[in-house]
Amino acid sequence: MEAADIIQTMSFPRMLLVKQNFPDRSLADIPGTVQKELTEAGFGGGLALGSTVAIGVGSRGISNIATIVKAVVSYWKAKGMNPFIFPAMGSHGAATAEGQADVLAHYGIIEETMGCPIRSSLEVISLGLTPEGIEAFLDKHASTADGIMLVGRVKQHTDFAGKLESGLFKMMGIGLGKWAGAKNYHTHAYRLGMEAVIRSVGTQVLSTGKILGGMAILEDAYHNTAKLTAVPVDKMLELEEGLLEITKSWAPSLPGNLDVLMIDEIGKHISGAGMDTKVVNRGTQGEYNPWPNTPKIERIYLRDLSSISYGNGVGLGLSDIVHDRLIAKLDTNPTWINALTASTPSAAKTPIHYSSDRECLERIARTVGKHNLTDVRFGWIQNTLEISLLALSENMRAEIEANPLLEIVQEAHDLPFDAEGNLPFGVFASSHSGDTVAAH
Repeated sequence: MEAADIIQTMSFPRMLLVKQNFPDRSLADIPGTVQKELTEAGFGGGLALGSTVAIGVGSRGISNIATIVKAVVSYWKAKGMNPFIFPAMGSHGAATAEGQADVLAHYGIIEETMGCPIRSSLEVISLGLTPEGIEAFLDKHASTADGIMLVGRVKQHTDFAGKLESGLFKMMGIGLGKWAGAKNYHTHAYRLGMEAVIRSVGTQVLSTGKILGGMAILEDAYHNTAKLTAVPVDKMLELEEGLLEITKSWAPSLPGNLDVLMIDEIGKHISGAGMDTKVVNRGTQGEYNPWPNTPKIERIYLRDLSSISYGNGVGLGLSDIVHDRLIAKLDTNPTWINALTASTPSAAKTPIHYSSDRECLERIARTVGKHNLTDVRFGWIQNTLEISLLALSENMRAEIEANPLLEIVQEAHDLPFDAEGNLPFGVFASSHSGDTVAAH
């Protein structure tokens, strides 16, 4: 009997569709909250009528980002200012001005909808050396403005843990520094640590007097916009550290240890590392299960690359096995630029890959120390932003039923392989709702 025939006869555990019941913290009125926050914080009080305000916007998949940015633009226009938007990104968008403008356009951030110009360039000016010897940079367009405001999400970083991780301070460094800054800062971070670099460069950028502050966005476990906070420049550090603690307390996680986690898609809009390393418990240098108090994941199987990632497959190297379809969609140019800029070449390594879901799952499931596939603990998610609904193998039923935050919404089904051994996208149709769950 051929190996392929053996694979076709292997039995997998049946899968339960499970809902994680996280608190829903979504804001009802996003534009109104933006206006209220900026007004109460007194943004623009020191600017003369007609001043130019550069609004820096990043590249992550932030919910309602176009609505938030438009409300920020409207605030400045109502104050009699002349705002423009610029991409506050490092090497994203394949490290080109056109690519970064395209990233914003995908989120609906274009001149026609925002009501102000979009100015994208990789040109920077030098701000000199920080006390730690790091040359800091600033987007050239932003440097010509009378004031700079940042719009960004405060969240856990994929590479490190600290009191200051992803947020406005990081945008002041890597975002405002563009590709030149990103390359330089990640090189220093290899020696000093990223948090130290963010603090050092952020302080240097603040010394220009150009920064007005920012709009900090916090999201709940469902990826809803949960909190919007106007952060004045004189309170940026203390407020951001406090906001990070809040968002850490809201962060979702997988409900238990898994032998094999199957992920439908990775992408740059999902996470800087393609997938949230603090959900899948991986390090960007290839470390397995480095994050404490996080479920252990023995093996990761990636099925596809999101079209919104524009071929950037950074993060595939953190997995153990991938489908051929992901490899076919990979554009090595932005992937390698991103990984090398971030000093994380492991994140761009090409894993083992096969042409069917069945073969990938069967091959990798044999590496977790269990002789029978029916004993392997499987999980299946769409991506690391969408983990409120997931499939878990039936051999986890007892702990699912014992967890008050978990609800079985569809009883056990066999994995729905087609004749070629492939699975549909989205965990499977839910008999609970009658709709297809997490359609790809």
